[in-house]
Amino acid sequence: MAIETSTAPAATGGCPVDHGQFGTADRSGADTHDGAENHYGYQPFDMTDPFPSYERLRRNAPVHFDERIGYWVVTRYADVKAVFDDWETFSSENAQAPIRPRSAGATKIMTEGGFTAYSGLSARVPPEHTRIRAIAQRAFTPRRFKLLEPTIRENTRLALDAMLASSDATGDFLTDVAYDIPTITILTLLGVDPSMVPAYKRWSDSRAAMTWGDLSDDEQLPHARNLVEYWQECIQLVVQAHRDGGDSLVADLVRAQEGGAEISDHEIASLCYSLLFAGHETTTTLIANSARVLLSHRDQWDRIVADQALIPGAIDEVLRYSGSILAWRRRALADAEIGGVAVPKGADILLVMGSANRDEAVFENPDEFDITRPDARSHLSFGFGIHYCLGNQLAKLQAKIVLEETIARAPQLRLFEGAEITFGENLSFRAPTSVPVTWKA
Repeated sequence: MAIETSTAPAATGGCPVDHGQFGTADRSGADTHDGAENHYGYQPFDMTDPFPSYERLRRNAPVHFDERIGYWVVTRYADVKAVFDDWETFSSENAQAPIRPRSAGATKIMTEGGFTAYSGLSARVPPEHTRIRAIAQRAFTPRRFKLLEPTIRENTRLALDAMLASSDATGDFLTDVAYDIPTITILTLLGVDPSMVPAYKRWSDSRAAMTWGDLSDDEQLPHARNLVEYWQECIQLVVQAHRDGGDSLVADLVRAQEGGAEISDHEIASLCYSLLFAGHETTTTLIANSARVLLSHRDQWDRIVADQALIPGAIDEVLRYSGSILAWRRRALADAEIGGVAVPKGADILLVMGSANRDEAVFENPDEFDITRPDARSHLSFGFGIHYCLGNQLAKLQAKIVLEETIARAPQLRLFEGAEITFGENLSFRAPTSVPVTWKA
């Protein structure tokens, strides 16, 4: 659960980052030859299989300016980690900025609708970030995770049982299992009725599309309306917590405020705005990827079936090998160097964690999937430094529970033979559009 980061399923119940929701990727320079003029095959919005191009970039142009998106692209582990760690030089202020500027029409809709949401944490900088994170961290406690665990497990069992009841012994692990569980979890955490899942999914689609997608001016308009609805709902959650109290994260934050903690209603609503999105979308992808990658490496699946103690390590290896988020953003506040390359003040920077996680200078045989890899936890999929994902433990807990319950019910599960798994176009998130499975004998 990348609480300071995120991804979004289509309202139809399929793709966590849907192609159609995000517009059309720029196909200029799509030739995959290795030459610098073709960016060594790197296509910023193409998530089909970006890893070979990442390897070429690490070798030939580890820090370079990509004029197609207006970002300096950073691909080596040491450089990505160093930028994350140096928040004073490389600000997170652009982490939630739209990839493409908001159109006049979308801006008008959002302004007239009272949309004033700001990042919960990921785009904030110290001292504001330090103050808000400290308060949120006190509320986001292991006690709450423990309270949520029975609900997560029960929802997982219900989802699996429904899928396994299919008369033809086939299903889609993404839509049948992974899709709703994290959403219900985060809504429960924040005191929202789970019946609101469809609405929050729709709003989340729009947040992802408006922030990380490549939308035309007209494509932005319905998403702008959805974001207004989303923000008004977050405000109402805070109003309700003041009025009714309750046992939820929002109520905890309101009580902290009433007890003297320096956090405003607007900041609590902004945390809700971020948490309700980030707390489920990337976890949906993590769960789907865990099944997809493990089942495509049958020997590794058989190992966790035989020994469930291997599951936590397997989850970290999934995060390294095929993370939900492959790239994140920063902005240079001064002239600086990254990996010996001069980067000017004001430069927008794209940190490609998906490349860093396969850097041969750090990980032995990085393109091999190995659930017993001793340094898998060194991945950068949750970021690094002061913005390290606040909800990483809850994300891993949910993935662990889903794998445990799947093994208990369908150890013979396998990917549907011949099924092509595709990934939605997006600058940052790599999410499968489906994970077809079968359990036929």
